[in-house]
Amino acid sequence: MKTLRPPAVLAALALSGCVIVPVTVDGYDPDCRVVTHHMALQPVQVNAIARCGDGACAAIVLGVSAASAIVSGSIVVVGNVGYWAEHRASCVAPPGPPSPAQ
Repeated sequence: MKTLRPPAVLAALALSGCVIVPVTVDGYDPDCRVVTHHMALQPVQVNAIARCGDGACAAIVLGVSAASAIVSGSIVVVGNVGYWAEHRASCVAPPGPPSPAQ
């Protein structure tokens, strides 16, 4: 199976009228007993862009799609670093076995 290169993915998203938005996903870490968060990228189709027909409009759509992927990707990286730091700070290891008496 052949994988798509990033420019090909951006072009496909642009032609479909999609933009990329960051979303926050919640989870649970049973080892630390805390709710966790992380950010991910999600494509969203914009109907007004999908009806674009001429070449100039297609170039604008490609630019908007590429810009949304770059900006959203940057937001996700920064957000995930923050969520990682929050998780590290709030994760308290469960108590281990008692130490042997001396």
